[in-house]
Amino acid sequence: MTLLGTGAPEGLPRPDCPCAACACAVGDEARAATSLLVDGALLLDLTPGPAFAAARAGRSIAGVRQVLLSHPHDGPAVEFPAGLPAPVRVPDGRELSVISGHRVRAMALDAPGTGYEVTAPDGERLLYLPPGAAPAGLSQATRPGPYGMVLLDVLGRPDALARLRETGAAGSTTDVIGVHLDHDVPPGRELHRRLAAAGARTVPDGTTLVVGDYHAVPDLPRRTLVVGGARSGKSVEAERRLESFPEVLYVATSGTREGDQDWAARVAHHRERRPGSWRTVETCDLVPLLAADGPPMLIDCLALWLTDAMDSVGAWDDATWANGGEEALAGRTAALVAAIRATRRTVVLVSNEVGSGVVPATASGRRFRDELGRLNAAVGDECEHVLLVVAGQALPLR
Repeated sequence: MTLLGTGAPEGLPRPDCPCAACACAVGDEARAATSLLVDGALLLDLTPGPAFAAARAGRSIAGVRQVLLSHPHDGPAVEFPAGLPAPVRVPDGRELSVISGHRVRAMALDAPGTGYEVTAPDGERLLYLPPGAAPAGLSQATRPGPYGMVLLDVLGRPDALARLRETGAAGSTTDVIGVHLDHDVPPGRELHRRLAAAGARTVPDGTTLVVGDYHAVPDLPRRTLVVGGARSGKSVEAERRLESFPEVLYVATSGTREGDQDWAARVAHHRERRPGSWRTVETCDLVPLLAADGPPMLIDCLALWLTDAMDSVGAWDDATWANGGEEALAGRTAALVAAIRATRRTVVLVSNEVGSGVVPATASGRRFRDELGRLNAAVGDECEHVLLVVAGQALPLR
């Protein structure tokens, strides 16, 4: 399968768009409208100049036997090459047999447009979804197993990938390819990092891929620590790393603060931002959750967990701290770090990055700063992936 284009319908960069993402979309990051050439015989969607796009990829569209449209509209304005079959759209649920031996089934979506399941003569299967759409009415009972490849709007509709994973249509060996790439996500390393966090990847226009070749499927880190300052975007980054998974346990260590309307508004904003399929637990008892089997878990945040732990051992009082409080807190943090090291769950942890040269005015403030710095360092040592978020930008530290 050759990707003649991987961009949004208007392409990337968009014509006459002055934004930073479009300005950076050069070379391999410049993308025509998404179009797939399958085994030289089936063309899914059209890109401007398909004959030239195919020639640049070392392919020809002379053998195309069927052209199918997936968008709710007819796609970008293109010069239709002479001799190419007229493009058509398959009705939802209907199956089309192509003279080349491919079978195409149209999949119903939750948004306008049509998704296509393509089965090659050798039995390999791929799924292609248009931008902004997810499968509708998908269930494990209706799926014959995972697709070899799935091509979809991963960043625009991460819940679509979550739905495919939930029903078994996308498994650990499915090659997930991000297409319909637009200027709402920065290109370059940031684009590839965000896709990798979802277990997906993208390739330059003109790349030929083999469905069923699983060698390049990204490995997801089991443990990720996301640190950053106040309002840096660290929680959004942590949530983004799990939004393409069907089940997530969100562990809120904040608890409730009676009478604090501002805090209640912050908590409500976080809840509204999470996918509806996520389950929320409010607790600071993290060790049993880390030891248990279950879906991916997001813990937000370690700074509030530390506050609760310091409360419980009386760490704010100098005398209590000197007479066993410090030792008790060390035991609690050691148990948490050991649980993170031993967990078999996928876990994303959020914490505040403190210090940066500011010295708190009180002994208890300095104590909290020091203990949180030590906790972040110890947890970071146990994580495969560590990110620092500054001004909404995620910087990989490990």
